[in-house]
Amino acid sequence: MNELSERFETHEAGDRQAGEKLRCDACPVMCYIAEGRTGACDRYGNFGNRIVRCDPVRVLDYAVERGAPLVPFGDEPWDGELVNTGRHFVTAIGSGTTYPDYKPAPFIVSQEVEGVDLVTVVTEGIFSYCGVKVKIDTDRHLGLETATVRAQGEAVGHVTTGEYGSQMLSLGGVHHLTGGSKSEGRATCETLLELCNKKPVELTIDGGATVVVEAGKPPVIDGQAEHRMRVGCGSATIGMFGTQWRGLVDEVVVVDDHITGVVSEHQAGKVLGWEDTGIRILGRKSTPGRYFKVSEPGLGWGGTSISDPLAILGDWNAKKGARPGLSLLMVSTTGEQFAYYELDEALKPVEKPFPERLRKSVGLIEDNCEPALCTVLFVGGAGGSLRAGVTENPVNLTRSVHGLKTYVTVGGAPVYVWPGGGITLMVDVTRVPDGAFGYVPTPALVAPIEFTLRKDDYLALGGYEADIRSIGDVLARGGEYFNERAVAAAMADNPWPPLVQLRRAKPGSSP
Repeated sequence: MNELSERFETHEAGDRQAGEKLRCDACPVMCYIAEGRTGACDRYGNFGNRIVRCDPVRVLDYAVERGAPLVPFGDEPWDGELVNTGRHFVTAIGSGTTYPDYKPAPFIVSQEVEGVDLVTVVTEGIFSYCGVKVKIDTDRHLGLETATVRAQGEAVGHVTTGEYGSQMLSLGGVHHLTGGSKSEGRATCETLLELCNKKPVELTIDGGATVVVEAGKPPVIDGQAEHRMRVGCGSATIGMFGTQWRGLVDEVVVVDDHITGVVSEHQAGKVLGWEDTGIRILGRKSTPGRYFKVSEPGLGWGGTSISDPLAILGDWNAKKGARPGLSLLMVSTTGEQFAYYELDEALKPVEKPFPERLRKSVGLIEDNCEPALCTVLFVGGAGGSLRAGVTENPVNLTRSVHGLKTYVTVGGAPVYVWPGGGITLMVDVTRVPDGAFGYVPTPALVAPIEFTLRKDDYLALGGYEADIRSIGDVLARGGEYFNERAVAAAMADNPWPPLVQLRRAKPGSSP
């Protein structure tokens, strides 16, 4: 007997009540819940012999003027009077689901905005096919591509291709949620839920680092907080700051795991009239002044494994310009590591006190490095059952979304919809109100999703006309699982669903 069956009795699917317990049909688990208790998801409970959504539905309140004070709903019962002249947007947070899939979405809300009749359809979608993409701003080596990422010792994803100045993780997905062991599925679901709700999660990478990830916060790698992401690769750094070093130092090497740059050989240096120095880099030369593979990746200078930058230098060549007293600046791509050397009589670099004349240039590199952050993007596919809550012919919704007639949001936050079949969307979780994501123990993630379109377009795609309600009616009466409270949240960074997309495009113009 598993954990769920020990906690909640199971009965025939058609039974609505067993003894004093009510069956909740908000997800496939279909818990039987005693009075005053909640189901396995902690989102629905039996209160007053009625299944109730425990969290309030969120209504975003957009003031007419940016920065104008907002009047919060939920502090006291709403008396039905208008409290301000701003626009309201009913989100799917706390709204309930379309499950079982024969019924319309929990809220289908109409309102007129700037002369346009709009309909917003909201539901909390149950996503088994979902995951997160994590962007970690760092040059430090986290692990090899395809290395397994673990949480609580369970595999929850893998390292994917790094991007400019950032390491990338792909976490979740249906195979980790439901295709492995029960413990793997639970750990994956918990990890996704914490990340999407902007909580810190410790991840370990096989053969690599331990990293604490929290959306919108700096990563902590092997116990060390990261502060900056690189300004560019070593070659780009030379291109940007070569003029800052001209006349102040004879040679500059920018150490980078990707492309290490050497100013005297680089085209930027040649344009500036830089003289040859006879330097030799122990790496694979790409083009003049640009070197690959000077070291294995790691947690050292510029994302390499080295702690002593001289390790990437070979013998200096006197026939090509090397001479005693020649000055050398070595610096990382973030400006966090730097050192100054001069060649001795044997043409060996000897470290010297760092000269004040070069501090400004190193500081300029640091100033141009953006703060290192973790970015968490929720990725999910809106499947047929979710779309059926919008229209009796779900493919019409897909066509409307890709035809830019329907605008998609997650908790009021704008999303990126991937091209191709289906409705695969991606959203930055920092733009979504706190606590917007939930779970069901199947396991799967629960995410809010809203579809906004013109009312005539909604009716044309086969929408549920009889279930359309005004926003005033929603605030006054709630819905099937509504707990009779609404909360307004200020989302200053998220625009009200843009009308430019939802207005009729003129002939010959783009929608």
